[in-house]
Amino acid sequence: MVGALCVLTIAYRYYSAFIAAKVLVLDPSRVTPAHLYQDGSNYDPTNKWVLMGHHFAAIAGAGPLIGPVLAAQFGFLPGFLWLLLGVVLAGAVQDFVILFASVRRGGKSLAEIARQEIGPVAGLTTAIAVLFIIIVALAGLGLAVVNALRDSAWGVFAIGCSIPLAFIVGLYMKRFRPGKIMEASAIGVIGLVLATVFGRHISQTALGPYLTLSYNGATWAMAIYGFIASVLPVWLLLVPRDYISSYMKVGTIAVLVLGLLWVNPPIHQPLISAYVHGGGPIILGKVFPFVFITIACGAISGFHALVGSGTTPKMIKNEMDIRPIGYGAMLMEGLVGITALIACCALYPADYYAINVAPVKFATLGLVPVNLATLSQQVGESVAGRTGGAVSLAVGMAQVFTALPGMARLMSYWYHFAILFEALFILTTIDAGTRVGRFILQEFFGRVYKPLERTDSILGGVLASVMVVGAWVYFILTGSVSTIWPMFGIANQLLAVIALCVGTTVLINMGKAKYAWVTFLPMAFVATTTLTAGWQSIWNNFIPLASQPGKMGVGYLNAFLTFLMMGCALVMIFESLRSWTHHRRHRVVRGQSRSISLDPGL
Repeated sequence: MVGALCVLTIAYRYYSAFIAAKVLVLDPSRVTPAHLYQDGSNYDPTNKWVLMGHHFAAIAGAGPLIGPVLAAQFGFLPGFLWLLLGVVLAGAVQDFVILFASVRRGGKSLAEIARQEIGPVAGLTTAIAVLFIIIVALAGLGLAVVNALRDSAWGVFAIGCSIPLAFIVGLYMKRFRPGKIMEASAIGVIGLVLATVFGRHISQTALGPYLTLSYNGATWAMAIYGFIASVLPVWLLLVPRDYISSYMKVGTIAVLVLGLLWVNPPIHQPLISAYVHGGGPIILGKVFPFVFITIACGAISGFHALVGSGTTPKMIKNEMDIRPIGYGAMLMEGLVGITALIACCALYPADYYAINVAPVKFATLGLVPVNLATLSQQVGESVAGRTGGAVSLAVGMAQVFTALPGMARLMSYWYHFAILFEALFILTTIDAGTRVGRFILQEFFGRVYKPLERTDSILGGVLASVMVVGAWVYFILTGSVSTIWPMFGIANQLLAVIALCVGTTVLINMGKAKYAWVTFLPMAFVATTTLTAGWQSIWNNFIPLASQPGKMGVGYLNAFLTFLMMGCALVMIFESLRSWTHHRRHRVVRGQSRSISLDPGL
């Protein structure tokens, strides 16, 4: 942990400063889209720390929490190395460059930037890929929330309270007491703490049965929230909820880091497990390439490019804010992934598999749980067979917290607090992701009927939101962690490949070709690992799934979508290479002529 903190600090201090000053050349005097197109709904100049809270909450979803937990099947070392090196050299770089590119182009989406910088084929390919990828990504993220909240009245109550709290905080900062951010923050944070503390008592009252949701019930409740957050003004629900959630996220991670340093729990999971050669009960494939798609966030995440070219660039107040929000927030997500990996690896392997594997399958592993019965008794719920990674992480976090002085009898509180923490993490990605998907669909609608493209169009917003929500709900209701998560990981990393292609092209078109290695090298590495994983998943996972009773449709659909996304990534790589070759031949700095000038006088 100490080594990781040092690496992350040095990377932000020096590498991000190099990118800001030499590669991107941030300009504090340049007018940003938030000022130029201010509409009070989507384009809205926002305080740097409030916006960083929203951005961090939006990008830090299930990936840095669930991915490392599932990847622990391969042992501690592979996941740790990929998280630490990947976030510094790939993930944070991608986020930084794409956020910058979108701000310089009026807050346009990744697909529109690809069209401007590479060409119409690249723009259309990116748009198609993004639509499929964002739906699969939201399904993968939503699945973790559903598995964490189903049959948990305590968790549902605490999460439900965050919604009216967000309305109060949003109105307080925008209408009642503008500029009084600390007062609004205190209201939100205190409210969340009280909801968590009293959630246990509420769940034991007559309201308990109404708050206990089934798998389908939790899915539809999340769908309703995602739709509402997508269509309401960003300042009313999405941003304040993300902002107050970020306090709990950052605060919890800080306490967990200190707790790990204080408790120093033994790592029971081996550095390299026997499943590195494949055949594991959670992830079927080998450590290469599957560790790189299992940890779909934390090291690098294409989903971040959607947020960085979606809601966040429309609220950047000053270009100098791009560095801490783009690069810094991603480093914090990498730290989240590392702490999650340590917390779950502190569980005994038998207990880890008993939680993350279905009981029938666990019985074939020949393992005997060590503390599983005690853990279930301490948290007040059965934790066996709660697949998806969320529950095992919550148990691991609770074990660390209860090992602190004076906390030994508070296991159930810490467990449900961890569940709330995880659900807050993931839901903030669900709402922002749904809104980004809405923007992308509206850009498609605009090709048919121009008014639907406007972000303030009620009809366009509602129609696009319904379509996006309906699509990811379908995958959650028909899939499982073994089918959705590998496809999510592949989709997410392929989108990162596309984003890095766009980022490399932006640098070349700006006349910064000598610095293009900053984005090109991680693009080449991620493309190699993800295309390999995609090909193996189609033939070793999805096609065999189609032969199972009742799974033919899901298996072939997953195989088709994975093949389609791989095809889109290959087209983008080809189009990008052609663009780079053309630029080299003609020595034309197209980025300067294609970028939208945000100075009305130019």
